[in-house]
Amino acid sequence: MDASTSESVPRPPAGDIHSAAGDADYLIRDLCNSLESYLSPEQVSEVYRAYLFGAEAHQGQSRLSGEPYIHHPVAVARILAGMRMDHQCVMAAILHDVIEDTETAKDQLAREFGSEIAELVDGVSKLTQIKFRSRAEAQAENFRKMMLAMTKDIRVILIKLADRLHNMRTLGVMGPSKARRIARETLDIFAPIANRLGINSMRHELQELGMAAHWPWRYNILRGALRRQRGNRKEVVGNIEEVLRGRLQLEGFDGAVYGREKHVYSIYRKMLEKKQSLTELADVYAFRIIVDSVDTCYRVLGVVHNLYRPVPGKFKDYIAIPKANGYQSLHTVLFGPHGLPIEIQVRTREMHRVAEEGIAAHWQYKDVGAGSLTPDAAADWLRDLLEVQKDSGNSMEFLEHVKVDLFPDEVYVFTPRGQIFVLPKGATVIDFAYAVHSDVGNQCVAARIDRRLAPLRSELRNGQTVEIITKPSNRPNPAWLDFVVTGKARATIRSFLKRLEQKEAIELGRRLLERELESLGRHLDAIDDADRARLLHEIGLASFDLLLEQIGLGNRMAKLVARILISSDDRPSAEEGLAGSLTIKGTEGMVVRFAKCCGPIPGDPVVAIFSPGRGLVVHHRDCPNLGDFRRQGQSWLDVQWAEDISGEFSTGIRVDAGNQRGMLATIAALIAEEGSNIEDVRSEERDGLSTSVRFVVSVRGRMHLANIIRRLKKVPFVLRINRVIG
Repeated sequence: MDASTSESVPRPPAGDIHSAAGDADYLIRDLCNSLESYLSPEQVSEVYRAYLFGAEAHQGQSRLSGEPYIHHPVAVARILAGMRMDHQCVMAAILHDVIEDTETAKDQLAREFGSEIAELVDGVSKLTQIKFRSRAEAQAENFRKMMLAMTKDIRVILIKLADRLHNMRTLGVMGPSKARRIARETLDIFAPIANRLGINSMRHELQELGMAAHWPWRYNILRGALRRQRGNRKEVVGNIEEVLRGRLQLEGFDGAVYGREKHVYSIYRKMLEKKQSLTELADVYAFRIIVDSVDTCYRVLGVVHNLYRPVPGKFKDYIAIPKANGYQSLHTVLFGPHGLPIEIQVRTREMHRVAEEGIAAHWQYKDVGAGSLTPDAAADWLRDLLEVQKDSGNSMEFLEHVKVDLFPDEVYVFTPRGQIFVLPKGATVIDFAYAVHSDVGNQCVAARIDRRLAPLRSELRNGQTVEIITKPSNRPNPAWLDFVVTGKARATIRSFLKRLEQKEAIELGRRLLERELESLGRHLDAIDDADRARLLHEIGLASFDLLLEQIGLGNRMAKLVARILISSDDRPSAEEGLAGSLTIKGTEGMVVRFAKCCGPIPGDPVVAIFSPGRGLVVHHRDCPNLGDFRRQGQSWLDVQWAEDISGEFSTGIRVDAGNQRGMLATIAALIAEEGSNIEDVRSEERDGLSTSVRFVVSVRGRMHLANIIRRLKKVPFVLRINRVIG
């Protein structure tokens, strides 16, 4: 930019930079100088106009350090200017606290600077006006709002990261407890987000500052030890650098070679993961070679492999298969001079820029319309965030799901057609199925890993080819939640089960209410809309289905609802009480459960107990755990088995048998021969001569159980068999 052009940009007045106003003038002048290297004069003028607005809005406000508040937003904007962000992003950074900390309204910002900047500022602002029951809930809701704003415009999170980075740089003025809390949040959420977006320079600084604030003693001890090591390493690193440069020049390659510094936090994490002290960690010498093209990267790799012998299994090609955050590079570990391990990364200049600046290096601004073009590296993650938000019940659950996906370790797996999927370390077949599509996950019944059938809970490894087998009638199993690791899979499964439980609860509630109405001489279909509306108004519910759901879940008693529904003139004068029984089939789903204490099975005399939030829990009539429920008529419900029952039910039997080699195997084999599955087994030695074994077996009903018991009684060493009830 020539001198005449730069003169057209408004400038702050020259002054004493040691005064408060002078300091602010110096900061905005420095920011404008930085922006002029890549923005037009008109855009720099707009940034300066935003500064004047922000300085006036924050007039009289100070930070804890005593400096004028405007210093902070200008410093945040300076960080983003260093990342060469567009002028609207820089303007939003200068204004990012005016909605939250001043009397400025979003509408006023929109009138002054346009709706796009107003939306950016609103997305960064916290939800301080809303009262929450706990700090954790407030933080989770703030996080949810921030992440959803990010899915609309990725610049929201870049401003927030820059804001957090400057706050961490100035954290020394905070009290120790508050500083540790902010540092913990930085390490748990903001540094992983920077990593997920590929902004390594920001991630490393956030991690170093976070550790220094959260574990100051550990940080200082480790930093001192690394400094002492560095003194001994300088000569070795310098020699290896010279050897690498010399070999590259000899082979005709123009490449820059740099020895890399270790970061205290990464060393600390490695010590924790490997459970080793600093002296026990292998002192790996790390170097980075930066060249001009992808082809040169692979040729240089051959050169260094000829120079030093590579360590088997330590080569990774992130150029052919980039990381989820867009990172690309060739990684290899070599046996260097005197057997020293040498880690080398080979990348192009463009790859190096992306590795340091991440998503900001890809930045493209759309001149027509609002919003931004999001790089492919982040687009998939943002789409998943929207799905997770849709399927999450609340902000705490959303935060839980997203934090899982911020872990950096990754596994690369393939579809049979060669499509690559990047999943967190520890991901299973089910996680992969949901990564392909939510419907594929919901309908998953089996899988082949490298053409061999594998369990759904199988943990995936790098390079595997996974094929999912689906069945349209299948639905998610609640047990999947025990082993899935991705936020998308967990949120989708929970959402499906909630919808399924709601549907089943409504159906059960309808049956229970119909039964109570019939005992009073009425039918549900005969209740007119006016009576239904009156009831809903009295109890404060929005819909009749919601009322039926609460009845099905046991949160409202069908008997009381039935009596409110029927006006006093219509109520029969017959004796009140429960007439008849509710018929159960065992296929009602999650709103009808069978008590594990007594294991009721078809053919048993049974009763049901209302359990708030869980629906009906069916017990054997002789179950000793019923206890006080017998005296609580309002929670007690007579039930009976339907005639056409299919399926299997769990119940317990106790077998006392003489100690004999193969005793347990013989009993288990006989149970299996009778078509039953053993779900649990526990044994206890009695007197040295006999053992009592308790089995939980799946049976179709009382007749099936009787056949199993009859068969076991014929075994010579079986002394007694009892069914376990309670």
